[in-house]
Amino acid sequence: MKRNPNGFLREEYQSLVEKSFNWQLRTLEGPSAPVCKVDGNEVIMLCSNNYLNLSNHPKIKRASKKAIDTHGAGSGSVRAIAGSMDLHFEAEKRVAKFKRTESALIYQTGFAANAGLIPQLVEKGDIIISDELNHGSIIDGVRLSKADKGVFKHSDMGDLENVLRDADSKGYRRILIITDGVFSMDGDIAHADQIVKLAQQYGAMTYVDDAHGEGVIGPDGRGVGAHFGIEGKIDVEMGTFSKAYGVVGGLIAGSQDLVNYAYNKSRTWLLSGSHPPAVAAAQIAAIEVLETEPRHVKRLWKNTRYFKKNIKRMGFDTGHSETPIIPLMCGESAKAKELSAFLYKEGIFALPIIFPMVARDKARIRIIMNAGLKREHLDKALDAFERGGKKVGII
Repeated sequence: MKRNPNGFLREEYQSLVEKSFNWQLRTLEGPSAPVCKVDGNEVIMLCSNNYLNLSNHPKIKRASKKAIDTHGAGSGSVRAIAGSMDLHFEAEKRVAKFKRTESALIYQTGFAANAGLIPQLVEKGDIIISDELNHGSIIDGVRLSKADKGVFKHSDMGDLENVLRDADSKGYRRILIITDGVFSMDGDIAHADQIVKLAQQYGAMTYVDDAHGEGVIGPDGRGVGAHFGIEGKIDVEMGTFSKAYGVVGGLIAGSQDLVNYAYNKSRTWLLSGSHPPAVAAAQIAAIEVLETEPRHVKRLWKNTRYFKKNIKRMGFDTGHSETPIIPLMCGESAKAKELSAFLYKEGIFALPIIFPMVARDKARIRIIMNAGLKREHLDKALDAFERGGKKVGII
């Protein structure tokens, strides 16, 4: 049989282009900042995950530069062999202290944590029970497992209990409940306190992906456990340095038993090179900033409240947002893309989220608030949203 082994690449990409489902990447020229340059144009950034603007914090940049001088540009190995530096261990100690857990382990990315740990926690004869709106990295981690799968309706605790009751009756050896802490498309918060309570009732393990909660919710930005007053009760509290901390890297926090198990079983950790020293030092500095400078989290929420109040007053639907993730529901993908294009011309960088990332009729502009934005930036953005929303017929 004569085959074109690579032909599908162009064909499938062209199909995405024709349906307007392809990503069109823009170039960020300089740092990810509240006001930055994108494709040569100065814009107000409203779609970065750099919630607290810590990627530009002088203390974090100094720590990163210093580590290059003292420890070199790279670590030289995977952590399990010769790549575990004092900076890596110090960063993990600081995470555990900040999260008020017994121990912590840092991965290369949040995706690596989910893909590498979830399949090791359960296997054939076990079951994973997931919220239906969980992040793609959770979904991929679940797919890698040989365990059975169950799904509960989004944040529906009654449905979760039904699935748990059924799993319990079938005698599964282990039950693992997985949920996002903050859902990245809608900005709502999982009922982690109720999930933990149900898990204890049915003898299940809990796993919360708090990527968008780290540095954002809870006292001093300590995340979903602190938000609900259940620190140390979530079995696996997973997070990331790549968002509010302003650096890069995934993390898990929990018991020492969890960490011992993870670094002996989790292949994404065992078989990937460790973070460069500059990154580990920046992680340590980012935690120090959160511990000693609470103003960043306070500014983030002050900006969030101001923007959300005024955007809702205009008539925009912000869905069920409880956090600095603010979806502006547009319905049709074409409207979301049209509004985003209008905003860019007005100096506002806010991207559309369309099918297949969300349902066909749930297209939106997803705003992620930033602590570094000033009132004049927010007012300029609000003015552009009001004019653009009327122009495309959303408000």
